[in-house]
Amino acid sequence: MTESVRLAELTPDNIHAACDIRVEPEQERFVAPVVDSIAEAYVRPDTTWPRLILDGERVVGFVMGAFDPGNEVDAFRAGIWRLNIAAGEQGRGYGRFAVNAVAEEARRRGHARITVLWERGEGGPEEFYLRLGFRPTGEELSGEVVGELHLRAD
Repeated sequence: MTESVRLAELTPDNIHAACDIRVEPEQERFVAPVVDSIAEAYVRPDTTWPRLILDGERVVGFVMGAFDPGNEVDAFRAGIWRLNIAAGEQGRGYGRFAVNAVAEEARRRGHARITVLWERGEGGPEEFYLRLGFRPTGEELSGEVVGELHLRAD
């Protein structure tokens, strides 16, 4: 991964590139298409944090954080709602970069942890999240594992 990796807000100029992001075919059952995430962000603008992941000017992925400290469901107060790294761009550190960016934003907003939900299965994201330090809480929501990552104070 290069130093030119960054997040960018969605704009009219990059929205089509965002919608064109496709994960590996065997991963499609584990994550919604980016267009679904954009629609969710549109109807929840106060609680979602959608960002493109760029390497230089190349779109390599999409991440959507969610920050809703008053949510009655603890797992939805601060965390990662979506992470889509484009097929052919995986294994280069972009996912780790995105998770760290959501964690930094959560800290900036005063959160001490972030959560993520994943479905177990061959080709799923569980091992990725476990390698980054997420641990299952023992809770499941809609059949998905709730994982949490406690944030260090900087």
